[in-house]
Amino acid sequence: MWQQTLHAPDVAPLLEWQGLRILPGLNAVTGDEGSGKTRLLQTLAQGVDDALWLDLRLPEHDPHTPSEVWQAVRKRAPNWNEALCEGLVQAFDLQAHLGKRLFMLSTGSRRKVALVALLAGGARITCIDQPCASLDMASVNVLREFLQDMSQHTSRAWLVADYTADAGLDWRSVVSLA
Repeated sequence: MWQQTLHAPDVAPLLEWQGLRILPGLNAVTGDEGSGKTRLLQTLAQGVDDALWLDLRLPEHDPHTPSEVWQAVRKRAPNWNEALCEGLVQAFDLQAHLGKRLFMLSTGSRRKVALVALLAGGARITCIDQPCASLDMASVNVLREFLQDMSQHTSRAWLVADYTADAGLDWRSVVSLA
């Protein structure tokens, strides 16, 4: 099960789901390997309207280009932000990889393609599983800046799963899985 610590207890939840209060802004989901972080994000995204989760490794997209991946996500993301997508391609330095198939990309570049899709998707609830794994430091900084900019958002939530909550980000809540 989980224990939730609210860092903004006066903020009304965007969603209450199976006893979990999802606040607008940033919500950390923490726990050890095998504690259920990924399962929680997947289940939430499958059971809640306007929620988006991707396996950042994109295993089912090996034969596709980044643009084809984004096209597939765009079909199920009615609030897709094309300008943000283009800006993230630049920020994550993906321009040289746009014509390549995913099987040709490094693990870090594949994850950046997935992050672009999640961040540009515009979902009310965006679920991101271990976002910094395999990323170069410049990309980690881009991601952290984006998340910090969204930390006080009032109508959207980001659930970010990792072993610990990044101390440099302003979390609205931290969900600890046992």
